[in-house]
Amino acid sequence: MNKKGKLYLIPTPLGESAIHSIPAYVIEHLHALDFFIAERAKTARRFIKETAPKRPISDLTFYELNKFTEREELIHFLDVAEKGKDIGLLSEAGCPGVADPGAVIVQLAHEQGIQVVPLVGPSSILLALMASGMNGQNFAFQGYLSAKKPQLASDLKRLEKLSQQLKQSQIFIETPYRNKGLVETALNSLSSKTQFCIAIDLSTPQEYVVTKSISNWKNTKLPELHKRPAIFIIGQKNVF
Repeated sequence: MNKKGKLYLIPTPLGESAIHSIPAYVIEHLHALDFFIAERAKTARRFIKETAPKRPISDLTFYELNKFTEREELIHFLDVAEKGKDIGLLSEAGCPGVADPGAVIVQLAHEQGIQVVPLVGPSSILLALMASGMNGQNFAFQGYLSAKKPQLASDLKRLEKLSQQLKQSQIFIETPYRNKGLVETALNSLSSKTQFCIAIDLSTPQEYVVTKSISNWKNTKLPELHKRPAIFIIGQKNVF
């Protein structure tokens, strides 16, 4: 009976000019693999090329996992691991399986008895929380909120209430082209003392992370938000 291969969860940079955020040992594992699962093969190839592999990218095999992937196709992505070959799972940006469709492959690996090996790399969620000054002992990631303004305002107030009741930092994201609308809605909906963090382009030369109360944000010139990857956090001021 052949020994099964492993599924390596390989982090990728959060933005351009951020290859430095990927540890050397991750790149070593990356260069040892022949098979990859990625949301977009084009993005994965570009990332691998940036790490200066010693062999042609054309020698590698990529399977795409996105909203167009049929289940009948997906369930065969780990066939090479069943045959003893290691395979890498790549996110579009950051850590695979976290706010990322790769979680379904990790679940499948567990069901098939394939060892899952998470590798260290940048997580925008944790980097934003670390830099926010908000409660890092109790927090929740809420993903995307509503795209419609009336419901968005309601979502923001709900998270504000949770942050007050549970003393819990509420972390969420938005499609980059809607960042400005989200921040404007937050400033018009949340209480003046509520803490609000805006974290943009984390780990890149353009990184911006600032936490202020809503009242202070209203008197501050906002950063350029349009089409920049961002993390937002609602919380309460720490008492010490």
